[in-house]
Amino acid sequence: MFDNTFEKPQRPQKQLNVLGTDLEICGTDPITGFYRDGCCNTGNDDYGTHTVCVVVTDEFLNFSKSKGNDLSTPVPQYGFEGLKAGDSWCLCALRWEEAKLAGSAPRVKLTATNKKTLAYVALEDLKEHQIDLN
Repeated sequence: MFDNTFEKPQRPQKQLNVLGTDLEICGTDPITGFYRDGCCNTGNDDYGTHTVCVVVTDEFLNFSKSKGNDLSTPVPQYGFEGLKAGDSWCLCALRWEEAKLAGSAPRVKLTATNKKTLAYVALEDLKEHQIDLN
């Protein structure tokens, strides 16, 4: 018998941020994260490694669109309203690195950026782009 039910990926247990403390919420309006839980959690099913919590800018959105990943145009069939400058978003680690090399990297929330990002991006580079929380 054919079972066409879709199982939503299960969010992993508590994860750490790049500073070694508990991973904090990245954003809920719009809701972000591979698991759409507001956090940059990752797991074996997250092939894009959506682990860098950023605050997007128009410059970054234009850069991403030029690379074939249009994050600003709404896609209603997937419940995606499109991002605008100032939105927080869990970005793929390699896309952030690519944007950094092109001079278009958005600012980073270190406390909400998953430790697994460090397999792709240097902590020093993330710190150079961190959001001043003071």
